Amino acid sequence: MKTLNLALATAASIALVACGAPAEDTDAVAMDDTAADTMANGDAAAGTIVEVAQGNEDFSTLVAAVTAAGLGETLSGEGPFTVFAPANAAFEKLPDGTVETLTTDETEKLGSILTYHVVEGSVDAATLTAAITEAGEEGYTITTVNGGTLTATAADGTVTLTDATGGTATVTATDVAASNGLIHVIDTVLMPE
Repeated sequence: MKTLNLALATAASIALVACGAPAEDTDAVAMDDTAADTMANGDAAAGTIVEVAQGNEDFSTLVAAVTAAGLGETLSGEGPFTVFAPANAAFEKLPDGTVETLTTDETEKLGSILTYHVVEGSVDAATLTAAITEAGEEGYTITTVNGGTLTATAADGTVTLTDATGGTATVTATDVAASNGLIHVIDTVLMPE
């Protein structure tokens, strides 16, 4: 698997775009219309990543989890951060009782899971898809703030993230701006182990 430093990948991707990379390379992330509509108000004026999530009912479970894990202040910090944010429906895919156990009894484990969804820096969809294209069939390796890695691949205009357990999440909406970074919406909770 090809591992690229996120900062180098960003610079390389910007260079590719500046040199006239084909539009389909930077437009490969599919966006679910419903998710995009519900996230349309997420811009820098809306506030931090946490405030943008708090302003959207589709992220009530994520907001509760961030609060339970004590990460609200961190994700409201200067950043920038890129968050692959599971919507409520993603949490509903977990086995019954998992969210309750994590938010009450296993908050340290919850913190590890949540930080597995966060990347340092502001990585927009165009940069991510360009990095995936550059990485080739093996996919682009993303290092998360908890030290784990995700593998990003693209097929048929859809970006998929594969976690450490082999589970996958599809990116359903991209580039939701916040004052301290970006949110990309995903349909499954990713697991670091």
